[in-house]
Amino acid sequence: MKKSIYQFEFEEFDTIDELNSSDKSLLLAAREVTKIAYAPYSEFLVGAAAMLNNGEVVKGTNQENASYSVGICAERTLLASAAMLYPNIGIQTMAIAYHNLNGTSNEPVSPCGICRQSINEFEGRTKQPIRLILSGMEGKVMIIEKASMLLPMSFGSDNLLQDTKK
Repeated sequence: MKKSIYQFEFEEFDTIDELNSSDKSLLLAAREVTKIAYAPYSEFLVGAAAMLNNGEVVKGTNQENASYSVGICAERTLLASAAMLYPNIGIQTMAIAYHNLNGTSNEPVSPCGICRQSINEFEGRTKQPIRLILSGMEGKVMIIEKASMLLPMSFGSDNLLQDTKK
């Protein structure tokens, strides 16, 4: 038997003011777009903004539904829009912010499991890592260099495309 450890490094900033101008601008766009999120049930408004390789910025928000499983997270809304509007264009950086109408919004929040899988697939599809900026409406900001770091031992296209006749 062998025990292994999975670890990764990330950057943590006390406020948005410590970010460089492009990261700050992208995070401000994610915070701003939370205003149009549709979250009447959870009142947990999430916004995402991504800088694509072609210089375009694509945004997304969470879209809840009375039939809860029909809802979609901001990250997946953004990924679907980016894939449709700009096919095969990679995402350099995605900023994700939230506004909790029932509590505080001052700690970074990370993508849910389904979004981690979706972002991981997008990274593989475009053959480019996606840098993540995570934050609330104020307070700490976390930067992760590759979204795939959030999903160790992930399931992806390589698993499906393996030559099973060997």
